[in-house]
Amino acid sequence: MATGRNHRPATRSRGIPEATVARLPLYLRALTALSERSVPTVSSEELASAAGVNSAKLRKDFSYLGSYGTRGVGYDVEYLVYQISRELGLTQDWPVVIVGIGNLGAALANYGGFASRGFRVAALIDADPALSGRQVAGIEVRHVDELESIIDTNGVSIGVITTPGGAAQQVCDRLVAAGVTSILNFAPTVLSVPDGVDVRKVDLSIELQILAFHEQRKAAEALAQEVPEPLAAEAAPAGSGRDQGPDGDIPAVMPA
Repeated sequence: MATGRNHRPATRSRGIPEATVARLPLYLRALTALSERSVPTVSSEELASAAGVNSAKLRKDFSYLGSYGTRGVGYDVEYLVYQISRELGLTQDWPVVIVGIGNLGAALANYGGFASRGFRVAALIDADPALSGRQVAGIEVRHVDELESIIDTNGVSIGVITTPGGAAQQVCDRLVAAGVTSILNFAPTVLSVPDGVDVRKVDLSIELQILAFHEQRKAAEALAQEVPEPLAAEAAPAGSGRDQGPDGDIPAVMPA
């Protein structure tokens, strides 16, 4: 079986837009669920709804793959699963190292979805000598001093960083120097990497803050509906409709 170090996905060379690439895993997840229920075909409308996109966007995305479906029948579920998996590089074996085996790192190590999606956790690495030799998810934790040799031996091209923020850049630098070209970063910091290295940032606190914003806005809208209209107009905040310029923009200088 081929390893990730020797075979890279062909999406960029084929000109598939990054926005489309970002949606392919959503389609694959929906298609996999259909496959598990032995559904043979699916319409663009049904698949788009399951993936959370509109059907026109889905059809445009699939056109980049050369898949157009059959009028009146839809898309062949099994073929699309294979086609998208191949495009994402999931028909290969991608060895991954996880650096930082705290609560989050251990949780990722125990996640059962990696193997079924083409990823193999090749090693768990931590700087704490007390963790060395311990078993997490059936894998022995190795000391960070072995990082470079582990990457070389296993042909690793994908690294996952779950360390504290202060240690993340140093770990990133070592991963890149050892040959890792893709990094999934859970550390609460922005990493600096050279050209040719891809970084995906996962920050749970930012996602929660965005949800908090939406919750606050929904609460404000609900309150506005409860307030009588004349009172709501008097209490309208700066930037509401009555303070806007002729084009709907907020004036640079508010009237006295």
